[in-house]
Amino acid sequence: MASIATACRISTRLVRGTLRNQQCSRCYHASSTALSAQSFTMPAMSPTMTEGNIASWKVKEGDSFSAGDVLLEIETDKAQMDVEAQDDGVLAKITQGDGTKSVKVGTRIAVIAEPGDDIPTLEIPAESEAKPQEGQPRRQDRPSPQEEISSGIDRTEGSESAAESPPSSKPNADAAAGGAANTTKGPASSTGAKPQKQAYPLYPSVEHLLHAKGLSKEDADKIPASGPSGRLLKGDVLAYLGQIDKSYSAAQSQRINQLGHLDLSNIQLAPKKAAGPAKKTVAEQLPKDVPDLPVEVVLPIDLAAAVACQKRIEDTLNIHLPLSTLIARASDVANDDLPRKNLSPTSDELFYDVLGSSVSKIPKVSRGHYAPRLSSFDPSVSTKEPTFRKPQSDIYDLLTETNKSTARQPLDASTAATVVPVNVFSLSVPKAEKDRAQTFLQRIKLVLEREPGRLVV
Repeated sequence: MASIATACRISTRLVRGTLRNQQCSRCYHASSTALSAQSFTMPAMSPTMTEGNIASWKVKEGDSFSAGDVLLEIETDKAQMDVEAQDDGVLAKITQGDGTKSVKVGTRIAVIAEPGDDIPTLEIPAESEAKPQEGQPRRQDRPSPQEEISSGIDRTEGSESAAESPPSSKPNADAAAGGAANTTKGPASSTGAKPQKQAYPLYPSVEHLLHAKGLSKEDADKIPASGPSGRLLKGDVLAYLGQIDKSYSAAQSQRINQLGHLDLSNIQLAPKKAAGPAKKTVAEQLPKDVPDLPVEVVLPIDLAAAVACQKRIEDTLNIHLPLSTLIARASDVANDDLPRKNLSPTSDELFYDVLGSSVSKIPKVSRGHYAPRLSSFDPSVSTKEPTFRKPQSDIYDLLTETNKSTARQPLDASTAATVVPVNVFSLSVPKAEKDRAQTFLQRIKLVLEREPGRLVV
């Protein structure tokens, strides 16, 4: 009965080990393929990691752990990371305790077993099998589960493919149909690469190409490798089969190495430019303020209507209204609601204008303060005193003997004043107010020529 139970246990372990090898995971685990304990080596937590420190073990010797449990904590010069268990197991022995420094990647740090194993009766592998040899890569003929996961090699599928591949190390004519295989096999002296045993796991692309062409891993050791540290590249296999030039891989590697370094040997310093004229300062570059010279705005105005209005007032009311008074009143009327000067609105005016508020809008008009100058004007018309007729005795007044004063009558129009010629009104204003001044003179012209009677009211 004991032998049957032992055989069943071995079969179960073989099946479980095969299933675990088919899983794709980034965690680290140890799989049992025989009735013996397995070495748990220092994992490489990054591609550049060569050694690390064991900060502390989270599981003690003899304790069981489950998949996903943290086994230990590893420290490097860059980070501090936890190592999780991929499968259930038992920590049989710890070979590198807490605080161990500078543990090389691949060095055994513990021994683990399957759940339910009798730890005292298990066969513990020797220490020499886990330690890398001096001068040789830290790889074994049978890589550990951590190395299988990091290198991407399926141990079960690889062994089956190797078993099915023909024992011959030379590909047949069908496998080399793309080129002359018989003339390109063997080491190529022109490339400088030499056949050597592959100490590192093959790249997935290289392994796939070998399987597709019917080559085994033993045949790969006979192919000249041009990769870094003697690793076999896909181009090496294609060159070995004659599908590409045998010097292509080495030439590409050399080209990449040359382009990877910046050649500054042909760089020359540019000569210094001759000192040119000194640049102008900001103040000198700004345009100088041009003085705002005043402009002269001139408009001829006919005062005939104003003189006629003056005569009617004199004939009707016996009052002589000077012409200068009419012009002053016309100027006062024309100064009302003139177009606004060409000035930028204030911030408050812009704010209310954007809001559309009627509280404070940007004014469009304003009152002016213009006083026009006149030329070709007869001063006697506006400065002479009013002339009245001498009163005559009325017959009724003589009969009644009353001293009633009669109203004085003005002289005839022909003798009171002469017709005034066309006068010229002018203003001297800044250039920005030219349009505003023209509007002012146009209003005076309208009032004096067409509506002089409104100036009397």
